[in-house]
Amino acid sequence: MLLRHARSLLFLPASNARAITKARSLPCDMVILDLEDAVPDEAKADARAGAVAALAEGFGGRITGVRINVEGTPWHGMEMVAMKGASADYVVLPKVENAKQVRDVFSVAQKPVIAMIESAKGVLAAPSIAAGEGCAALFIGVNDLRRDLGIPAGAGREGLTLAMQTVVLAARAAGIAVFDGVYNRLDDLDGLAAECVAGHHLGFDGKTLIHPAQVAVANEVFGPDAQALADARRLIEAATGGAERFEGRMIETMHVEEARALVARGDAVGA
Repeated sequence: MLLRHARSLLFLPASNARAITKARSLPCDMVILDLEDAVPDEAKADARAGAVAALAEGFGGRITGVRINVEGTPWHGMEMVAMKGASADYVVLPKVENAKQVRDVFSVAQKPVIAMIESAKGVLAAPSIAAGEGCAALFIGVNDLRRDLGIPAGAGREGLTLAMQTVVLAARAAGIAVFDGVYNRLDDLDGLAAECVAGHHLGFDGKTLIHPAQVAVANEVFGPDAQALADARRLIEAATGGAERFEGRMIETMHVEEARALVARGDAVGA
C-alpha cells in the first residue's frame, strides 16, 4: 500500500509487547512504534531494541514507522542509527520546525521521514519542510500545536483551522501525503467520526490514532464507499476524452483523473 492511501495510522508504545502483538491482527493501515512520548526515559533503550525486533518479525504487510525522540535528547542519535538497520518503512520525527531536521535524520537513518508539525514555527515552515529532501509526509500534531498557539484545552479545533489548511496546502504543493492529528477522547467514537469527517473535508489523507478502537472509524470515513467507487468506475468507462456530458453533469479530464485516483485508493484498501 502506498502511504497516501493509508486511512488509519496507529501509534503504539514500543515498550508494550502485548500491544505490538495485538497490532498484527488489527485492520489499521500503518503501525507506528513510539519511542517518544509513550515511553518513559528509563525504558527508552529496551523500547528501541523491542521496536527493532518487532519490525524484523513484521506486521503482515502493514506500513510501518517508528517515532523517534527529538534532536537534543540523549536517545536521538542512537535511534537514528538503529533505524538505518531496522525494517521500518518510515521514521516519524516529532516537533519539526525546519527542513534541516528532516534532512539530518534522513541522511543517517537512510529512510524517508514523516515530519510532525506541532508548533507555530513548524506550520509557517511547512512548505519548505514538505518540499525538502527526505520528507515523505506531514502529520499535524494538534495537541502540542494547540498549546503552542495558546488555545485553551477543550476549545475544539476551530482555532486550528488555518494551521491545518496550511499544512495540507504545503503537503499538496510538494506532492506528499498529509495526515490529521489524534483524537484524545477514547470512549467518544461519535466525536471521533465527526472529527474524521471534518479532517477529510480539509483534505487530509487519513488520521493518526492512539487506540485500536478508533481504527474502524477512521477506515470507514477515509475509505471510499461502495457508491462512490461505483460512480467512479462508470465515469471512467464512459469517458471518451475532453469535455462531455455524464449522468446529467459535465465532466472533463480532471474528473476522470479524480475518479481513477479514487478507484486506486479503493483497490489499495480492498474496498
